[in-house]
Amino acid sequence: MKRLFLCLAFVLMASANSIAQELIPLSVSKEENIPIGNHIPKSPMEPPTVYIEDFTLLFETGHPDYVLNIKEEDGETVYTTVVYSIQTQTVLPSTLSGNYIIELIMGYWVFSGNVTL
Repeated sequence: MKRLFLCLAFVLMASANSIAQELIPLSVSKEENIPIGNHIPKSPMEPPTVYIEDFTLLFETGHPDYVLNIKEEDGETVYTTVVYSIQTQTVLPSTLSGNYIIELIMGYWVFSGNVTL
């Protein structure tokens, strides 16, 4: 009985944590006027998996270095930093409030999505 209770408590805690974290859907593009490869079709670039919880961005381990830009909807950059490959999270300024565009830049690849803070 005690084991069953502990298992249920663990499942409830794990599900509560996953509810608080929201996956940020990211699209993939490349910077303008940069040729890629030898024009032989290849698999598309896979966007990173990034979650947001309050003002904290959560990354999977083993990701490459990214330049992180937070932009207003009109395109003005309001925050920028580097997310190094050893980081699994980065905290955004709590002064940000509203809808923003998040950009993660890796070389000439740009991963972008929308977040509400």
